[in-house]
Amino acid sequence: MDLKSLKKIVNRAQYDAVSVRIEELINEATVKGLLASDANNEYTQEIGRLSLLGAQYEREFMKFKYIKVKSPLIKSIENAMYEKHLRQKDVAEILGVNEPTLSQIMNGKRHISMRMAKKLHEFLLIDPKLIIEYA
Repeated sequence: MDLKSLKKIVNRAQYDAVSVRIEELINEATVKGLLASDANNEYTQEIGRLSLLGAQYEREFMKFKYIKVKSPLIKSIENAMYEKHLRQKDVAEILGVNEPTLSQIMNGKRHISMRMAKKLHEFLLIDPKLIIEYA
């Protein structure tokens, strides 16, 4: 497959061939010492061109699922619950909210109010810096 004249990736076979070629170019350029951060040579140019084609194909044809990562604040709340043997019902009571509201907070669908932030620190000993940064 001639990748030098490729202007757009239109199928998975082309995408796979481009991916393999990018790996080959990276390996060759690495062996030759041509991948410095400020390098501008035939290898870096072709890697860049093929990478852009691959990214365009991915945006148009591939549907990736995003990984949802819990915030450090939510992890700290969970750790405090575990350490203190508290259920979600108990924490909801401490924070003065109902369980569905706490569930929304724990799932990142609702923000923590200043009143709740204060109680998180007072009762669960959550670091105030963490609360300020992630609430």
